[in-house]
Amino acid sequence: MGSALPDTPSHAAGKRRKSPRNKTALVIGSIIGVLVLVGAVLGGLFYTGIIGGSQNDYSGGGHGEVIFTIGEGEIGDQIANNLVEAGVTKSFDSFYQLLLETKPEPVFTPGVYKLKLEMSSQAALDALLDPANRVELTVTIPEGTTEKNVLKMLAEGLSIPLADFQAAVANPAEYGVPAEATTLEGFLFPATYTFSPGVTATEVIQRLVDESLAALDAAGVPADQRWETIIMASVIQRESGPDPEDMYKISRVFHNRLEQGMTMGSDVTTCYGAGLIGKDCLLITQAALDDTSNLYNTRILPGLPIGPISNPGAVAIDAAFNPTEGPWLFFVTVNLTTGETVFTETAADHEAAVEQYYAWLEAHPEAVG
Repeated sequence: MGSALPDTPSHAAGKRRKSPRNKTALVIGSIIGVLVLVGAVLGGLFYTGIIGGSQNDYSGGGHGEVIFTIGEGEIGDQIANNLVEAGVTKSFDSFYQLLLETKPEPVFTPGVYKLKLEMSSQAALDALLDPANRVELTVTIPEGTTEKNVLKMLAEGLSIPLADFQAAVANPAEYGVPAEATTLEGFLFPATYTFSPGVTATEVIQRLVDESLAALDAAGVPADQRWETIIMASVIQRESGPDPEDMYKISRVFHNRLEQGMTMGSDVTTCYGAGLIGKDCLLITQAALDDTSNLYNTRILPGLPIGPISNPGAVAIDAAFNPTEGPWLFFVTVNLTTGETVFTETAADHEAAVEQYYAWLEAHPEAVG
């Protein structure tokens, strides 16, 4: 018999040959190992901020100042892009991913905002959702203001040249007012308005006109009666005091007088045509009251004046179209401080109320100015 070499483990391992199958397994194992390593590196990079993290986003509240606008209808991806372009945030992904993760979903209000350069996405989002960061221009137009003064108030309040507003109102037909209107007197609705920086004079005027037309619609005024209604409302607004109920009574007086073939008999319309507004109307002369060349002189000329004399508010508009019921044919304000107004049916009672007014004037000469 022949002898055999001892089959030690080391000897047996030294003599064993690798099969092709074993080589394939080693290759696959190596590839998987590399992929795991790459995944670990990428994951580490992601969480340390090189991909989609802090190095793709600024930190902190930023510096300097940026005026940023959110336009009507703009959504998250547009805002995210615009923030990057404005130098506010560092990347689209950092801000947009934050939007997707934020619950409830952020709701943006169109407008102009005061932000900063190089803000973190979170800081930028917080700032856009804070109303205190909205940049707004506010202007208040009192009821009964004339077109001329409305334009001055808008120019001063919005820092837009008066000439821009004068040009903007040059063609009333562009704003959808009745064809009879040769100016926008009566259709510049009095209210407190807020505008974003950059608004144009034309945009401002259109908004005021739109509000006036909306008030006419709310009062139930048909389109073909807007002109007469706004004229009546403009007179009521100038004739009335602080009590809204008086507007409906004054409207009834004018309606009653016109229906009975009388003149409206309004001093304020005559004053408007004579260029006397406000307290200046108290100084009107008898010659001016008798002036038939003044087409706003409703003391003498029949019917409504040829156009509005002020810009009325919603109550005056509603009163013009929906007067209260009553038999009155006259009214006079007997106390200019409180606005107390006396309504009467007869000329004799009216004269007595007028004497009451003159007595008050004598006791309060400062009222004339």
